[in-house]
Amino acid sequence: MKHWIEAARLRTLPLSVSGIMVGSLYALANPTNDILTPTQVFSWKIFGFAMLTTLGLQILSNFANDYGDGIKGTDNEDRVGPARAIQSGVITPKAMKRAMFITAALTFISAVLLIYVSFHDNHLGYSIFFLVLGILAIASAIRYTVGNSAYGYKGFGDVFVFVFFGLVSTLGVNFLYSKQFDWQLVLPAAAIGMLSVGVLNLNNMRDEASDKKAGKNTIVVKIGGEKAKIYHYFLIVTAMALILLFAVLQHFHFDQYLFLLAYIPLVKHLVTVYKNKDPRALDPELKKVAISTFLLSLLLSLCLIYFFSDIIVNVFLGGR
Repeated sequence: MKHWIEAARLRTLPLSVSGIMVGSLYALANPTNDILTPTQVFSWKIFGFAMLTTLGLQILSNFANDYGDGIKGTDNEDRVGPARAIQSGVITPKAMKRAMFITAALTFISAVLLIYVSFHDNHLGYSIFFLVLGILAIASAIRYTVGNSAYGYKGFGDVFVFVFFGLVSTLGVNFLYSKQFDWQLVLPAAAIGMLSVGVLNLNNMRDEASDKKAGKNTIVVKIGGEKAKIYHYFLIVTAMALILLFAVLQHFHFDQYLFLLAYIPLVKHLVTVYKNKDPRALDPELKKVAISTFLLSLLLSLCLIYFFSDIIVNVFLGGR
């Protein structure tokens, strides 16, 4: 059990639910029209199944990454960071492959239930769209490093993370509540996506030498370590700017800017990256950025409903 928990990479899980929190609390704070109340828009069932589905996708991605890199030999003695399960031999490739299929099946079931509690017998077109989206997400999580055409080995991993753990996570869950698209929510959705890509970019910066040797052509391998730093600054700084712009457009009161506290560890992180000379020393920064992103999303979510204490009471005591 200990080895399976390590293979699931718990430190990545808070990051994966960041978009779900923001999209859900935005739905609570912004009823779709004057007829519906916030508690009629928000649903604990949607929130719960969305969390389960997202966590399932993240764990599936982690298992697939361990399996794909393990059987390809990418995870070897040159790699920096915690030893992977297959690399260290504590889990066999066959067992990991079986775990991938089980996780994929459970994630698919959770996604189907999420779609059902969101639309029931209505909006057949929406249901089909989200079902296809769910299947694509599961397939993408597996194909990141598994197979001869694994897109993670061609530098497209950043796109997957940005789309599914940023845009789809935040905008998708909000649509499940509200049944409509809100363009302003694109700002925090893109920001969460960029911060998530930032974690992946750190991982790739740390593993640049071993990835290059193994033929894993990540963006960092393609553009080099120094340009990867500039790319990293762009991701983090743009994300912070997008969140700030979102707050201005939402007309936040001065005490709703509490989320700015999460900028402190992010700025300190950028300074660390700037001063870094040995990419292998960046490993501790992965956890810091992941937790900072989760903290930022949590504070932003709470700030969205800061002036809605009656809503919070109603949801906790009488929400669906």
